[in-house]
Amino acid sequence: MKIRAPKGLGAAARACHPPGMSENDPDALIRGRYGITPDTPLPFAPVPEVAPALAALLDRRVTRRYAAAPVPEPLLQTVLAGAQSAPSKSDLQQYAIIVLQDAAKIARIADWIGGMDWIKQAPVFLLFCGDIRRGRRVAALHGRDHANDNVDTFLNATADAALALGFTVMAAEHAGLGTCPISYVRNHVEKIAPLCALPRGVFPVAGLTLGWPEGAQLALAPPAAGAGGASRDLRRQRPGGRPPGLRRRPPAGEAALPRDPRAGARGCGWSQNAARQLSVPERFGLRTWLKLQGLSLD
Repeated sequence: MKIRAPKGLGAAARACHPPGMSENDPDALIRGRYGITPDTPLPFAPVPEVAPALAALLDRRVTRRYAAAPVPEPLLQTVLAGAQSAPSKSDLQQYAIIVLQDAAKIARIADWIGGMDWIKQAPVFLLFCGDIRRGRRVAALHGRDHANDNVDTFLNATADAALALGFTVMAAEHAGLGTCPISYVRNHVEKIAPLCALPRGVFPVAGLTLGWPEGAQLALAPPAAGAGGASRDLRRQRPGGRPPGLRRRPPAGEAALPRDPRAGARGCGWSQNAARQLSVPERFGLRTWLKLQGLSLD
């Protein structure tokens, strides 16, 4: 387990596309992104040619099935370097990445969360944290008081962690790896924080599974350009894309998507699933736990 602080390193990129899709097929990319049928007009006229890196973003998938193969350490470190290339609010670098590769510890997190078997399948679990401790230590190093243990600092640190997570997803995708964000780590901060030895001032924002998608062509080095994408057994994060603008009633014909396994029956639309999630009270103890970590949130 390692805590990675931000460093100014970059990572190379490549695009992955399903069979039959050109790297520069704007119509197909936009239709796939929003779940638009071939006989329905596009919501806007796309650019005539899509750059490979942008095409990879439009065609991104969440991975919930992982191969039983490790991620080589040089590749993992390169992906983390990509994460550390993310921008940082006011350049305060208020985040940390906890790297878990111990299968037993990853399994414990999966068991606490429940209903997400892909967490145990993934060889790497990353915990993205807001890190206010670093700012406190920097202030003390220069003989200054840290006068901003408040909600703004909390938001800055959370934004930094979220940006790093997003860049990790992009870096992993370009390297042929799959990812799945896990927000449910915040349901169990009182157990996950000790497991990951989080110091005072460091708090979980989200987890991320990382590994080779099941069925992907594996390699002991970063895959060559063009490898991997065609054989992936993946599911879209939101197969139907974003629903039409919500007004007085849920949109008609809203595409179905896989629901949270704990929700019971599958096959509901995006707005129905979102309404279900938002109607269930969660994380009553999160504010109390954060205050115990020294975040007043005033």
